[in-house]
Amino acid sequence: MGCQDELLVKKVCEMYEKISRLESLKPSKDVNMLFTQLVLTCMPPSPIDVTKLCKRGQEMRSKLIRLCGEAEGLLEAHFSTILGSYENPLDHLNVFPYYSNYLKLSLLEFTLLSQNCTHVPSKIAFVGSGPLPLTSIVLASYHLSTTSFHNYDIDPAANSMAARLVSSDPDLSKRMLFHTNDIMKVTNELKEYDVVYLAALVGMDKEEKIQVIAHLAKYMAPGALLMLRSAHGARAFLYPVIDPCDLQGFEVLSVFHPTDEVINSVVVARKFPMHVHSLDQGLGSMILPSKCSEIQVFNPLEELTIEEQLS
Repeated sequence: MGCQDELLVKKVCEMYEKISRLESLKPSKDVNMLFTQLVLTCMPPSPIDVTKLCKRGQEMRSKLIRLCGEAEGLLEAHFSTILGSYENPLDHLNVFPYYSNYLKLSLLEFTLLSQNCTHVPSKIAFVGSGPLPLTSIVLASYHLSTTSFHNYDIDPAANSMAARLVSSDPDLSKRMLFHTNDIMKVTNELKEYDVVYLAALVGMDKEEKIQVIAHLAKYMAPGALLMLRSAHGARAFLYPVIDPCDLQGFEVLSVFHPTDEVINSVVVARKFPMHVHSLDQGLGSMILPSKCSEIQVFNPLEELTIEEQLS
């Protein structure tokens, strides 16, 4: 590990110690300041490979990701409560300090989706939607005006707060549905969705995340798309990382690592469509959809430079 990486790890460790000593992770001056410093430290592009951290560093990173997840949930609940006090909450979404990031992330994800999908999806599932389901709201409002969004969260209070945000909107109140479920207990319903989004903080460590992905691989419809959020470089101190090899049962189509204030990387994968019998091997093999074949994408936006194209 180079000197720059060691300095970065030292700085992150110092911030972890300060954050772990906070009495509460609810939004406050101290909480906001520390997490802002942490994000700004981890945001610049970095060659660091977090898998090569020492055991103590790995343990610190795992605990820090959980603290970030808890703080993010509390921040979203705080602003969902504020938004829910308005007569028309959707008119005031910009009170959330990171709303512009969600606009950029949703545009990025929609563009990647449009490059890898043959039709406008009729039903999308968002797993881990939380009390402030901005991705679903932005996609439904600006990019996918006829698609229905089924938002899954394990917390009934989060779903109640989220539903309040769209209840006064005559369109979104019909197209945004909320399900209080542990996604690991949702089975055949997953076959109904053209696209499944997996939030960054569903599965807070590698093992949990892989279990969720394996469950989705078992029950999603053949050919359906899986959109995942990951992290790259120093941003992996903030969110769990998904590697293409973790996506058993899926063909990885695209991986995009932003370098701006959008923190999450985006991974697009397709559920393998079918097993075929191999005459010469006598073993099951896969028919893969070819991304190089002619696909008529819907409403393509401006070209993105995809940092990795995997096929």
